[in-house]
Amino acid sequence: MSWNQDELTETDDLQIINHILDGEVNQYEILVNRYKGYVMKIVSSHVHYDQAAETCHDVFVRAYQSLPQFKHKGSFKSWISRIAIRTCHDYWRTRYRSRELSMTTLGTYHTDWIDQVVTDQSKEQYERFSRQKEAREVLEWALSHLSAQERMVLELVSLKEYSVKEAARLLGWSSANVKVRAFRARGKLKKLLEKLDKDT
Repeated sequence: MSWNQDELTETDDLQIINHILDGEVNQYEILVNRYKGYVMKIVSSHVHYDQAAETCHDVFVRAYQSLPQFKHKGSFKSWISRIAIRTCHDYWRTRYRSRELSMTTLGTYHTDWIDQVVTDQSKEQYERFSRQKEAREVLEWALSHLSAQERMVLELVSLKEYSVKEAARLLGWSSANVKVRAFRARGKLKKLLEKLDKDT
């Protein structure tokens, strides 16, 4: 029987986890080194750059604390990706309690951009516009006016183009819940846009 590299890595991950649970806690460093790049990539696409390293650290702390609940269902890589997404969600939930961005800081260009993102839902458009300073400002402004849950589901489904099923897996929600929340989040963005049009 032949094994591909992913299968070998998964088998090795499971052995390492068993060692950790048996008291060989230093073995966890192997998993951290193996997946820190992967986790950082997820985290850095959802939180501010200057907070990515700390958030990534939080992901690995949570994963370590939750290892006894890891039931060997699926791969460790998939499991930690779900923890990473939920940690990002918690990051924004905490941030929104203490921060408010002013609507008056945005102008007509910002309005045009947000309208295009909402209507096109194109990853190519998003990536092209996100390189521009104004686009980053309006995206941050718009997302800051959503709840943490709305922000995460909209980023995953509309901006990062995850499937509903994959977003549901990462967030720990049902597919129906993802669809409903994404629909409501897009509607909320449109209402924000209408208000911005009136105020600018």
